[in-house]
Amino acid sequence: MNPQYMNQNPYGGGFAPPPQQGGLAGGHPQSAGQQAPMRPMFNGQGNTMPHPGPSQPPAPYGNMQQKVGMPPGAVPNGPPSGLGPQGDPYNPGAPPGSYQPPPRPPGQQPMPPQQQYSPVSGANQLPGQMGGLSLSQAPPRPGMPPSSMPGQMGARMPGPAPQGMQPPRPGPPSSMAGMPPGPMSSQPAGAPPMSNAGPPMSNAGPPMSYAGPPMSNAGPPMSNAGPPMSNMGTPMMNAGPPRSNAGPPMSNAGAPMMNAGPPMSNAGPPMSNAGPPMMNAGPPLGGPAMSNAGPPMSNAGPPMSNAGPPMSGPPMSWGGPPMQNAGPLMSGPPMSGPSPMSMTMPPMYGTGSPTPMQQAAPTSNMPPYIAAQHAANAMPPTGYGPPHPGGQPAPPPGGYGQQPPSPGALNCQPPAPGYGQRPMGQSGPVPGQQQQARRLDPDQMPSVIQVIEDDRKNRSGLFQSTIQSSDPPLVTTDFYTEDQGNCNPRLMRSTMYNIPCTADMLKQSHVPFALNISPFAELHPSEKPLPVVDLGELGPIRCNRCKAYMCPYMPFIDGGRRFQCNFCHCHTEVPPEYFAHLDHTGKRMDYYDRPELCLGAYEFIATKDYCRNSELPKPPAFLFMIDVSYNSVKSGLVNLLCSRFKEDVLAHLPKETGFSESEIRVGFVTYAKELHFYNVKSNLAQPQMLVVSDIQDVFVPLLDGFMVKLSESEAVIDSLLSQIPQMFADSRETEVILGPVIQAGVDALKSAECCGKLFVFHTTMPLAEAPGKLKNRDDRKLLGTEKEKTILAPQSGFYTKLGQECVAVGCGVDLFLFPNSYTDVATIAEVPRLTGGTLYKYSYFQADLDGERFLTDLTSQVKKSVAFDAIMRVRTSTGIRATDFYGNFYMSNTTDVELGAMDSDKSVTVEIRHDDKLNEAEGATVQAACLYTNVIGQRRLRVLNLSFNCCMQLADMFRSCELDTVINVMSKQGIRQTLNGTPKMVRETITNQCAQILACYRKNCATPSSAGQLILPECMKLLPVYTNCVIKSNILQGGADLTTDDRSYLMHLVNAMPVIDSACFFYPRLLPLHDVDMNSDSLPTAIRCSYERINDVGVYLLENGLVMYLWIGINVSHDWLQGVFGVQSAAQVDIDKTTLQHLDNPLSRRICDIIEKVRSQRHRYMKLTIVRQRDKLEPLFQQYLMEDRSSNGSASYVDYLCHIHKEIRNLLS
Repeated sequence: MNPQYMNQNPYGGGFAPPPQQGGLAGGHPQSAGQQAPMRPMFNGQGNTMPHPGPSQPPAPYGNMQQKVGMPPGAVPNGPPSGLGPQGDPYNPGAPPGSYQPPPRPPGQQPMPPQQQYSPVSGANQLPGQMGGLSLSQAPPRPGMPPSSMPGQMGARMPGPAPQGMQPPRPGPPSSMAGMPPGPMSSQPAGAPPMSNAGPPMSNAGPPMSYAGPPMSNAGPPMSNAGPPMSNMGTPMMNAGPPRSNAGPPMSNAGAPMMNAGPPMSNAGPPMSNAGPPMMNAGPPLGGPAMSNAGPPMSNAGPPMSNAGPPMSGPPMSWGGPPMQNAGPLMSGPPMSGPSPMSMTMPPMYGTGSPTPMQQAAPTSNMPPYIAAQHAANAMPPTGYGPPHPGGQPAPPPGGYGQQPPSPGALNCQPPAPGYGQRPMGQSGPVPGQQQQARRLDPDQMPSVIQVIEDDRKNRSGLFQSTIQSSDPPLVTTDFYTEDQGNCNPRLMRSTMYNIPCTADMLKQSHVPFALNISPFAELHPSEKPLPVVDLGELGPIRCNRCKAYMCPYMPFIDGGRRFQCNFCHCHTEVPPEYFAHLDHTGKRMDYYDRPELCLGAYEFIATKDYCRNSELPKPPAFLFMIDVSYNSVKSGLVNLLCSRFKEDVLAHLPKETGFSESEIRVGFVTYAKELHFYNVKSNLAQPQMLVVSDIQDVFVPLLDGFMVKLSESEAVIDSLLSQIPQMFADSRETEVILGPVIQAGVDALKSAECCGKLFVFHTTMPLAEAPGKLKNRDDRKLLGTEKEKTILAPQSGFYTKLGQECVAVGCGVDLFLFPNSYTDVATIAEVPRLTGGTLYKYSYFQADLDGERFLTDLTSQVKKSVAFDAIMRVRTSTGIRATDFYGNFYMSNTTDVELGAMDSDKSVTVEIRHDDKLNEAEGATVQAACLYTNVIGQRRLRVLNLSFNCCMQLADMFRSCELDTVINVMSKQGIRQTLNGTPKMVRETITNQCAQILACYRKNCATPSSAGQLILPECMKLLPVYTNCVIKSNILQGGADLTTDDRSYLMHLVNAMPVIDSACFFYPRLLPLHDVDMNSDSLPTAIRCSYERINDVGVYLLENGLVMYLWIGINVSHDWLQGVFGVQSAAQVDIDKTTLQHLDNPLSRRICDIIEKVRSQRHRYMKLTIVRQRDKLEPLFQQYLMEDRSSNGSASYVDYLCHIHKEIRNLLS
């Protein structure tokens, strides 16, 4: 048998006509020749599933969605116009249109022959690629004898059961679906039967068609629990044929159940004495009692008592149809920590088709659901060999995580509403709640941590990006790329690397085909910078028709005199200066000498034809605009900024490789209710201040001396920075302006005819009478309601228009906010959103507590290598086209993405759709070209190429999906829907998409099996947990502590996140620090984000790229506390500190090094918040434990997986 996982274009156009140039902003009485009144400067006097709601008007993010229309006469996928010398606004002389761009109880009957089937042959198409998550029995493979060798079951690490769980009880082996009673076979796929496999058992058991009659002794009735168990769902008639080949029972598991309750003489269908009295049994039929599953969910159906069956009310709405055969069996590697009694029965790991290891061995005269309870008590939860004495499971052969997945099954039932989570820091059962029956064991579900660690183990190191290569390593894996024709995955990632040939196949899969493009992402230290190609006056070589740039996919023909475009198939003459002969393979003789012919990513130096007004650009400028109002001065911001500005900021201005100093020009503006410009020309002894009080029609009072080179005016700038805090120390201005400040910066750059960035340091909502004045519209009660979009969308179009003006002159805006109250981030963040800028928010800023964080962020933002005045176009080969765009940018047409500035931590997401059938032999290609100005004022063109395979089988597509990118795309789609729909509709849409994807795989790719099985594709076995993380995240729904501004802020950040950041944001990293390896320099292995994984004697570090928490258990070691904090107990730890003191001992140094290393991996400085167990801040920490229920009622991982399975069954039925 073959074991298989059962889970198993830049650019024509894009720039508006250049604005009118000429001196100062026009329309003001003061012309360029008039000087604003000057006065002596330093005179000692100055100083955030039912039905969607009604349609809503489009929201601001809506303008990012662009539908590509085909203009008359345009070539498919070709842009409407060309950029550069062939027909674009830069070249008015170009001709128009030149740019075209599974013991039978007594009385039961065996399954009819027609229900005994073999797996379809198609299942063998996915060897070793799909992982299975089976919820019920699977049919046996006919003719296969039983196996009794230790099986390759999903292993669990040995260890004590969690507190509050019942100890294991001895009992006969289980007959539940897929639960082997003894050691499982470890023979390899396709091997002959094992000699010690044992004879087939004659009473191996019929299908579990009587799995759910009422249990008269099962416990007190449940008031709203639902109908008798016989009606809990469709009988498992398809659960598989008799288990004739299931193997002998375990030698140590066949003892009678001395403590199992009443005799089981009536083990047939009536099941009147079917098991021990379930006085404390929780949900019936082995359903998982969610003893730690948190508060009831809002959509969990009618409340249920803690009693067992019989049941008399309607079924639970959350669980849907009874899930007697519907529990998930997880795919993937073994998880950590045994919990023998926390689940109905342990799930096994499945392959693509049923094998003998999937068959359940009989338990004499035991009904199936009773056998499930014994299985959980008498066997190792994941089937690794015989149990240790005392019932603990043996460790897996070869160690933790070494065994490949193997088949099995799990019967589960969704948790009853109302099963609360154990209070934090408390062991044992929940107070006032009876001991619950076993529930689904999260250890048996796919683990994010296990997948990450497996990928790191198997795929770290070199990755070769060959043409039409396979999917790259995960973003969490430390790898470096060797470019062999496809661009580095750090620069461009796809949701899939094997594209369905037809639009119908892609639509049927429900997997979005999209690219996440980060053109300027930081490369690995082992990777070389992108090569720069300088062709002189010839400029970049490109196709005459679609204007695509030369790339490795374009073959040369006619002896090298022409090349064929792989995007539009047009033949283009090779310029004489670029000609080279071909070798015997048809490659140019200089193939390996030219990056554009052999690499997937490279740069061209652009000519004047690619510049505004056909003039080479000037070096860019940085303008620093400082709020000097009362709040800014009182918080210490002004003093901190000016005292540290030179050494922490100006000393790190970006410079080009090989240059000794930065060519960036700098300028300074202060403001409150009026604007203060500073002349810092090098020949001045003291800086001069020019005041602009007319903020209704702002203008720039000077050019010469306003933007200067640092090295030339260093002394004057030092003097300015030393005197600004003195001059505004007595400021009493509480009302500030913002719109005119940004407008002035734009006008200054426009007048200087250069691009650049504005760094705006702002404290409060702009309430002063000036353009851009806002009103307070905060209403946190609207968050989570159908009206929340009214406060998450801009209240006016002023800042949207202002952002567009910034883009037109190549100006990016980085906005640093220091609010003490509501500032309407949804509105003012339009400027950094449209310009590709960055938004930072430091609520209740205090210089002594938050200063280091702020300065670190500012320094990082200043020294990044930035692309100014950028425009990007995505070209695709025939049959596909770019349709929707997501991110923080501006689009003036349907093809060009325009940004005032773009840096390494920004990305653009492009959704691609079919417009024709693809050829499986030819594949498909995508080229993203970004035209930009670098930090020395040189115009360059960065080209990124990616090629794909095409397929006619959905299984091939599912095998090549990249889940982290899929989640990144789904989150951005959710943000856009939030601004146009209702929160419930958004969450329902995301959940439905998850269910549709898994249902499509189940229907089209998985081996036919019982409807009670949840089957997951290997590459997407984490889809349910990640989808639940997106739904629970603060971008779609926040807790009671989330403000309106925080919701808007997070939406802004996620909208432009690259995949590496979004992966950690949605599933935070939780690192144990109490048992770190003192002899290692690497980070400790992360654990799953659940409170169950946390021990009160431990210390844990949690981070998601934006926040960092250090959680300290109440019983942590005194030695650890003394070594790190210098105190003897957790109660003595100062939780108000945001940094750890560096003590002179190895433990302190190791912990501090871990924290610094984590910070260095993120783009933003994460403030450390210390949380003690059971302290008032602990709920803030708990909201990031994504596998638990949330305080806002969001489902836990277990709950959500059961819900997804119900949705899949509904779709398949």
